[in-house]
Amino acid sequence: MVPPPQANAFQRLFSRALMVHGRFARAMTLGVRAALLKDRHVILVRHSYTPGWHLPGGGVEPGESVHEALAREIGEEAGAVLSGAPQLFGVYRSAPWHRRDHVTLFVCRDWHQPAPPRLPNMEIVDCRLFAINDLPPGTTVATRARLDEILSGKPIAPDW
Repeated sequence: MVPPPQANAFQRLFSRALMVHGRFARAMTLGVRAALLKDRHVILVRHSYTPGWHLPGGGVEPGESVHEALAREIGEEAGAVLSGAPQLFGVYRSAPWHRRDHVTLFVCRDWHQPAPPRLPNMEIVDCRLFAINDLPPGTTVATRARLDEILSGKPIAPDW
């Protein structure tokens, strides 16, 4: 695991401040996440501003559709490109402490990775492909729960 370079400390602080500002400046936010699945493997990323391994994704920008945001986010965070239609799996409240946020989760089985992202960068410090049955330590509870819902057919939880 590559730690984020010290030169990016200001950038990480600035990014976090923008996220906090967004929590109070907007009535509701919408995000996308992608379960990039292939041959019982999944791509996970580690962000510079929050601990753990996560499914790639981020916020939907003004004027952007969820499909456009999905394509942009998986390209930025995982270097992935969709080669088939993603499947909308569920819509979740982000978490009890972010009651105005909602996350759309897409299952993406038809994708390729022409080139991995250049890492570390301002937002992503690591991006890897993991076997579903051998997820890394630090994989978030929410990430594990979403993968379990997708793969086992368990009911979809209301909260991320």
